Amino acid sequence: MSISRRKFLGLIGAAGVSTAVSNSVLAASNKHFTGYPESLGVLHDSVRCVGCRQCEEACNKVNGLPKPEQPFFDASVLDKNRRTTAKAYTVVNRYDRVKDGIAPVFNKTQCNHCLEPACASACFVKAFKKAKNGAVTYDASLCVGCRYCMMACPFDIPSYEYDNALSPKVVKCTMCQPRILEGKLPGCVESCPREALVFGKREDLIKIARSRISRYPKNYVDHIYGEHEMGGTSWMYLSGVAFQKIGMREDLGIKPAPELTSGALSVVPMVAALWPVLLTGVYAITKRKEKIETEEKNQAVSSAMKETRAVEGIKLGEALIKAEKEKKEAVEKVVKSGLDNAAKANTEEAA
Repeated sequence: MSISRRKFLGLIGAAGVSTAVSNSVLAASNKHFTGYPESLGVLHDSVRCVGCRQCEEACNKVNGLPKPEQPFFDASVLDKNRRTTAKAYTVVNRYDRVKDGIAPVFNKTQCNHCLEPACASACFVKAFKKAKNGAVTYDASLCVGCRYCMMACPFDIPSYEYDNALSPKVVKCTMCQPRILEGKLPGCVESCPREALVFGKREDLIKIARSRISRYPKNYVDHIYGEHEMGGTSWMYLSGVAFQKIGMREDLGIKPAPELTSGALSVVPMVAALWPVLLTGVYAITKRKEKIETEEKNQAVSSAMKETRAVEGIKLGEALIKAEKEKKEAVEKVVKSGLDNAAKANTEEAA
């Protein structure tokens, strides 16, 4: 398959025009979404968290992730701040000296499962979707690996499987969607020995959070993180210190991601439409390059073989001439020797 540069650019132009006049929109809508009724979520209470990391271990087992280099009971891991990776969908970090007179504070990090996810808003193939039960799900079969979701996420959560050369995916916490569909608790919630994690309807979690703040006002900051941040999240937090002191952003505001990215996402349909054309062009150019390289290689091999045959032919001819000469000389020598012997015999007889 070959394609000229002019034809390739023409295809791009045609796709651009068709996209400009099209009424279909492949990017997420920028209309405000207030959440599904009866949506589920998780409340993390950092005041109750003791940093045991059993949630990390449970997440590892539930998702079939590889064992970490250091075991989960090794507290030295907490000496440095960590983020989620393709091999760790959730991590617990320790924050020392965040407030006078209190022990270190531990905070769990994972996907917050936004009500209006930035990752889903940025994904023009809809590989990321918000499920009615609250989880933000991912369909690897739709993903084209553009990683816009990673750039869009304000919490810096999605990770890419760079070590997987054949079929890399974008991965993150799934809120244990398969377990929820089976009527089970998320793995981390089930494993928490201190009830620092509570699973349930989002509206009920907000009531629980407000009740704890009301009952123990000295222990908590009067704020439920995730109730309104970025339009609201299904994973919410309570803390005894300012959230920014435990690694959480307080500059996000309350507007959901689609409202903030609608301008940039207006070009996504064009990107989506051009994507197959671009890939086709790249594929065609690559295949043509490979074809030319193969032809040049075959031509070089053929020329080398002809040259080799020519050289071998010359050497063979020279060898045959030499052999013929040596054969002639040998025959002449034998004939001369025979004649000399005959002459000598005649001389002896005459004497």
